[in-house]
Amino acid sequence: MVVIPSATDSVAHAISLALAPSFLLTATGAMLAMLTGRLGRVIDRARWIEQNFTPKDDPSHAYQVQQLRLIDLRMKYANRALVLCTLSAVLICVVIAGLFSAALFDLALGQTLATAFILAMLLLIVGLGYFLYEVRIAVEATRVQDELLERE
Repeated sequence: MVVIPSATDSVAHAISLALAPSFLLTATGAMLAMLTGRLGRVIDRARWIEQNFTPKDDPSHAYQVQQLRLIDLRMKYANRALVLCTLSAVLICVVIAGLFSAALFDLALGQTLATAFILAMLLLIVGLGYFLYEVRIAVEATRVQDELLERE
């Protein structure tokens, strides 16, 4: 006797398959929120320095220029991380929608969805790499100036 799976069984199977990508989408959303917050703080810092910018003959001018350069670099890498993580999230959504479409319309999308998921993971990996680099720049930018530490 051949058992033909019902549409309910197919949808239930699609839900179980989509569960892991859904959790990944949630984590990616949290990452995007964090990146957006970091980018906002960096922009606020740049605006503060720009509003308090000193003339070239001021002793703190060189430090301000150095800080603005590091902030500009941070914005570049935070933005790249944000774009790549967003693209990853979009592809994860495509995978989830594709799983349900394949189950609902009995489509053979396995290879396509696997490729989309792999691409999503690669984008996320590179985005996390950019994030890590931005954090390294932030640490460098926020080091306390030696003259303020009053070391002997």
